[in-house]
Amino acid sequence: MIHVPQLIVDLAFILGVAGATTLIFKWLKQPLVLGYIIAGLLVGPNFPFIPSIAEVESIQIWAEIGVIFLLFSLGLEFSFKKLAKVGGTATITAVTEVVGMLVLGYITGQLLGWSFMDSIFLGGILSISSTTIIIRAFDELGVKSQKFAGLVFGILVVEDLVAILLLVLLSTVAVSQQFGGAAMLSSVVKLAFFLSVWFLGGIYLIPTFLRKSKKLMNEETLLVISVALCLLMVVLATNAGFSPALGAFIMGSILAETVYAEKIEHLTKSVKDLFGAVFFVSVGMLIDPIMLLEYAGPVILITFITIFGKAFTSSLGALVSGQPLKQSIQTGLSLAQIGEFSFIIATLGLTLKVTSDFLYPIAVAVSALTTFTTPFLIRFSEPFYYWLEKRLPESWKKFLANYSSDAQTVSSVSDWQLVLRSFAQPIITNSVVLISILLINTNFLAPFIAESILAGSWGRVLTAFISLTFMAPFIYALAIKKVKNRAYSRLWQNKKYSRGPLVALEIGRIVLALFFVLFLLDHLFSYQVALLFAVVVIGVLFPLFRKRIRSAYERIEHRFMTNLNAREAGESAKKLLPWDAHLAHFQVSPESEYVGKTLADLGLREKFGVSIAQIERGRLTLPVPGGNEMLFPADKITVIGTDEQLSNFKPFIEVTTPEEINAADQPEVGLRQIVVDAKFPYLGTTIRASGIRESTNGLIVGIERNGDRILNPHPSTTFEIGDIVWLAGEQRLIRKIEQSSFVPTPEGTISA
Repeated sequence: MIHVPQLIVDLAFILGVAGATTLIFKWLKQPLVLGYIIAGLLVGPNFPFIPSIAEVESIQIWAEIGVIFLLFSLGLEFSFKKLAKVGGTATITAVTEVVGMLVLGYITGQLLGWSFMDSIFLGGILSISSTTIIIRAFDELGVKSQKFAGLVFGILVVEDLVAILLLVLLSTVAVSQQFGGAAMLSSVVKLAFFLSVWFLGGIYLIPTFLRKSKKLMNEETLLVISVALCLLMVVLATNAGFSPALGAFIMGSILAETVYAEKIEHLTKSVKDLFGAVFFVSVGMLIDPIMLLEYAGPVILITFITIFGKAFTSSLGALVSGQPLKQSIQTGLSLAQIGEFSFIIATLGLTLKVTSDFLYPIAVAVSALTTFTTPFLIRFSEPFYYWLEKRLPESWKKFLANYSSDAQTVSSVSDWQLVLRSFAQPIITNSVVLISILLINTNFLAPFIAESILAGSWGRVLTAFISLTFMAPFIYALAIKKVKNRAYSRLWQNKKYSRGPLVALEIGRIVLALFFVLFLLDHLFSYQVALLFAVVVIGVLFPLFRKRIRSAYERIEHRFMTNLNAREAGESAKKLLPWDAHLAHFQVSPESEYVGKTLADLGLREKFGVSIAQIERGRLTLPVPGGNEMLFPADKITVIGTDEQLSNFKPFIEVTTPEEINAADQPEVGLRQIVVDAKFPYLGTTIRASGIRESTNGLIVGIERNGDRILNPHPSTTFEIGDIVWLAGEQRLIRKIEQSSFVPTPEGTISA
């Protein structure tokens, strides 16, 4: 008898139960994540009424893979450039919310008498909102085009990065069991360096590799390569002392900058959904119903803390960043829930064995409750704003309006700010690259050459030569490359006050470059030899080979910038401030009556008051399209308008999709055989004269006559006795004709 491994039996069991529960939750119009969690509760050891799985450890490994793919997918949607574009408003709001909820969560835990680590992790669990739940709620309520929704999406982007930082910091706190300032700072610096190195290196190498192998790349190879890159980064992150989730997130964010991002996201979606389902099922397996009943009080309390705390801190952050009161309240009430990242943080506490058993099921219960309340809070946000506005003093309303207008006014930037930015960017990026080269030299290159190629002094000389060759372009960019901008020139002309600081900046660059060279040589030779060698390198070799080094750096810089901007579509329109008009994005439905018409004919500005700022058609971007430009199915359009204008415009451009139309209303198309006999009313009549095509909305695809088959017969063909006519059309209309005069063959209907 063939033996089936227990893991396969367990997977069949949990996926079967998960499939049944998610169908029920889909029918109830509830998030599938909750269905998976309920499935985990049913198959877990704490639900004795049905059998539970046997190999829990194997399922946990699959769940870890699920976390990896969840974070990889999150990285694909993240993009570091997207983070730069969300601006200060989203950053201020997100940081205010996260810090506020960390404090509230910690205080709540302490008031409940929980341990230090339970309280810290509770704060982390409550600080991150759920991207999945918010997007689903926005879709169902039809508010994605409203102004506050764009701010919410920007906040979620910032929260993704903050959540990754939280995983690192909570791991550090778990190990040290206290808030160690030095350890925390070390972790943050290490994380920032790790992110910078792989962002710079990944953007330089990976898009180039994908572009050069384009001719060999099909969907299968792209999927395999993407998953391989993800798992490789997971291994590298783990070896560097970080979580596997961080590695998956970094690789996803690197691939998000490539032209293959959407395709990779599409190809990996099924893998993510499968392993993600196993992860959420494993979350449910840890729930103990008896423990939930025991901690029902804390669950209710923490749910209220989550809803009111996140609504208040998010609204406050949005107000501080300069958003109007209405958008601030809508933003705050939209973010009042926790979700998938909270499960990951809770899992971290259990994995490190630093949190109590009750914290995990409490987090799941709070997530479930806040998931149910989210749509109601979003719907309630606008009425609540109008209720609050009526009761606010006029002086408060005037102050908030003036503050919002002043905060959104573009402030002037001084020449010194421009110059300092132009110095900071090359100093930071090139320093990161140089430190990476030094680390590779110290840990890998020098030991390898000494042990395998050439030992002694000549081996160290060879090591120095190879390292300096790789470092040379970045030393040039750090110390020699001129900063060219008008602000620098204007400051230089002010001899009395500006030339001294500018010269100090230039000298500082050179000293920093000299430090990197000295550090390398001091590691290989004595201090005196290193100092002499450094002077020769900086003073003689660099000026001698300056043109070649500059050319090498310019090639590196050009490739990096080309890869970085590969996906970028030039934005020709910005938000109109301080008015209520803003940008919104729509996709033209194939069923829209506007398809195939020019913008001039549509007159959108006259009908709705909106303007189309940009059209994306595949890889083609049309900024500020002219009146002769037509709309095509699946065009992605960027539209400028107010909330009301965009809401009125949306139903005409995003028509209900075919999947949403009742199947019963669709015509049933079939293929039928009909025998021509003496009763046939069109005997001796041509196909054209019979009008069969018009009366059945169909097509005569063939006629079988005396054993011969006539495919696609000409309209002048005459019907003869004994003909077998093959007719494709609406079954209902064909049957009506049959009932009056046609005689179907014994074979009946063949479904098309």
